[in-house]
Amino acid sequence: QVQLVESGGGLVQAGNSLMLSCTASTASEYTLSGYDMGWFRQAPGKEREFVASIKWIGVERDYADSVKGRFTISRDNAKDTLYLQMNHLKPEDTAVYFCVADPWVRTVQLTSGWRYWGQGAQVTVSL
Repeated sequence: QVQLVESGGGLVQAGNSLMLSCTASTASEYTLSGYDMGWFRQAPGKEREFVASIKWIGVERDYADSVKGRFTISRDNAKDTLYLQMNHLKPEDTAVYFCVADPWVRTVQLTSGWRYWGQGAQVTVSL
């Protein structure tokens, strides 16, 4: 069982930056360094969508087209923590952001590919 807790959300003006963190814990003897991890988001009235992902070895990263060049995903396996640095934020980035993890994901863009989900952190970008 894996528990994921997001932090760092809040209200920010358009053009500014925000960093989300996700602290992971597991009762297993294995650390989360062996898990693929990522971020999804869900805006009011919209379906949950993929934002970014990072493989367990931390080399391969994927981003949604809407955030490429603005968002950066990273991880600190020693701290079991995932990050999402969000720059040049836009009002359309307003959503609840979810941290996700899975031992191995075939298609990172699919919600069904991820076994563990956090409770979510609200990010609101104002004009």
